[in-house]
Amino acid sequence: MITLHHSPETRSMRILWLLKELEAPFQVIPHPFDKSLRSPEYLTISPAGRVPAIEMDGESYHESGAITEILCERYPERGLGRLIGDLDRPDWLVWLHFAETITQHAAALTQQHVALRDPATRSPIVTRLEAARLAKCYAAIEGRLSTPVENRDYLLTSGFSAADIAVGQAVYLGRFFARLDEFPETAKWYQRITERPAFAEALPLPGTGLYAQDFYPAVEG
Repeated sequence: MITLHHSPETRSMRILWLLKELEAPFQVIPHPFDKSLRSPEYLTISPAGRVPAIEMDGESYHESGAITEILCERYPERGLGRLIGDLDRPDWLVWLHFAETITQHAAALTQQHVALRDPATRSPIVTRLEAARLAKCYAAIEGRLSTPVENRDYLLTSGFSAADIAVGQAVYLGRFFARLDEFPETAKWYQRITERPAFAEALPLPGTGLYAQDFYPAVEG
């Protein structure tokens, strides 16, 4: 049995989605996204006090990219990883870890718009800059999906994979701060992957997520 330590609308959402796609046996231990993640007990599982973390076979693992690789190798029959020797493995690794590039900008904007409750403490420069950086990430995805190859429905030519899960969840976070209006291929891809039942099952229950509104403009007011 795999145990996932999870907080809604954080990086652990991508591991929850992945576990559901893998149809792996698992249980979830929910955590509020607060200082309780720095408790001595939790720090023995995730030394930086972050989610996700998983416990499996008497060991604990943290970092969502690493966890994704570990789980895909554990369940190769599900076809969500690309193992050593697979022609698509280099691209799989690149896009899997590109999710973190997107997420760092979404995390900076989450801090500005959500964690800093007093609007006077927020930086208009930071919010505009990070929203623009998110758009550049979308442009990179758009370029990939616009490559003229047959059946470019997903990030890899070989089909849906954990790379789509990781990047898709990062875009889910990014869309609270930067829209996909100017990126039609990315918008179609995002709709395609988020129509999967496992994505819907990984969404937070009403009232349990980090975000109080659907969109946070870079310039408020």
